[in-house]
Amino acid sequence: MNRRQPLEHQFQTSSARITYFEWGPADGAVVLLLHATGFHARCWDQVVASLPPQLHVFAVDMRGHGRSEKIGPYQWDAFAGDISELIEHLGLVDAIGVGHSMGGHCLTQVAASHADAFSRLLLIDPVILPPQAYSGARYSGLAGPEDHPVSKRKGHWRDWQEMFDRFVDRKPFSLWQREVLEDYCRYGVLPAADGNGFELACPGLVEASIYMNNTQTNVHGLLREVRIPVVILRAKTRDPDDHNIMDFSMSPTWPELAAHFPNARDVYLPHLTHFIPMQEPELVARFIVHSDAQAS
Repeated sequence: MNRRQPLEHQFQTSSARITYFEWGPADGAVVLLLHATGFHARCWDQVVASLPPQLHVFAVDMRGHGRSEKIGPYQWDAFAGDISELIEHLGLVDAIGVGHSMGGHCLTQVAASHADAFSRLLLIDPVILPPQAYSGARYSGLAGPEDHPVSKRKGHWRDWQEMFDRFVDRKPFSLWQREVLEDYCRYGVLPAADGNGFELACPGLVEASIYMNNTQTNVHGLLREVRIPVVILRAKTRDPDDHNIMDFSMSPTWPELAAHFPNARDVYLPHLTHFIPMQEPELVARFIVHSDAQAS
């Protein structure tokens, strides 16, 4: 199977139709990849290209993203519910679970309730905040997702190339591998409903809704239930006094997170931004293959 052209599948969960992609032989060891908020499954293409071809890889478009259905609720429990139903559908056992950002939070929820589905987890800068962050409203100054700046993001493009040209020289996109940015743009738009050009596959209002719901599911009570080995890749820590909600480059991960899993290892990568798979897909692939890999 061509590593760059996966099979595309549709799966109807109890509340949303989701799309997922598949690479590699059916008898290979399984890897499940879950993307970050606002991204999509094909952002993993360069990671997959760096993996041994004998692995059997699945990457999911979460609801509201990519080719999956744009239907709420855009709550973090709902994402975990979709993935739980999908892994049951696929019959996953002893898979390597890999989640970036929101995908890492989702994967933690799912692994806590599906003990046999995964042999180990790789959480890439997961959005698991300090415990105190779940006690109040993080976006108390906003009346709703329509007030979040992300909801105003440019949503219409002539084509994916226009999107790429706009981002290629702008941070944080300029720090990404060029091929990853091409994948992000190429598969991150869909034909516009009015037939004129293309629109974001994850609309800005959907993305804003997800951000505003990110403290509604406190995952801390589940950490002790995840007894399999966990590796956490963590980017540069955000200054506690930095309240810029539009700066997505710093790590959202609680620095003490690894100590609260039964069997976890923290790998601090201060030279990288939150977009670790976009900057160094080969590094991510190395940690997928070797749980004891080192940062350099």
